[in-house]
Amino acid sequence: MAKPRFDDQPLIDAYGDGYFRFGAQRLEGSILLTPNGIYPWEIASLEEASLGTIGPLLDCAGAIDFLIVGSGTSFARWPKGLTEHLQNLRIMPDFMDTGAAARTYNVLRSEEGSPQNSEKIVR
Repeated sequence: MAKPRFDDQPLIDAYGDGYFRFGAQRLEGSILLTPNGIYPWEIASLEEASLGTIGPLLDCAGAIDFLIVGSGTSFARWPKGLTEHLQNLRIMPDFMDTGAAARTYNVLRSEEGSPQNSEKIVR
């Protein structure tokens, strides 16, 4: 398994123009933000998502109830089979544009302090 760039789940301080900022660190491109940390996500669009590309997410499946998926500047979904696989693991994905996903994630983190049952993938 890849090593996360951050441990835990920090708040998203800024996002846009292909980057996310967590404190003083700026991460370019898509990311998987999991209960175990933040990982680079090497896809260009959600249509490229597969079981092979979401390994860090699958590694913490028991700690996730729902999944917030940011799809960039416009709404998109990943392949139906991937959603069905996650639902079989009792993970319910919710798709929205990345701005809404980042804001929703931060609100949930702020309200719950340190939620162990939330996950976010942002693109």
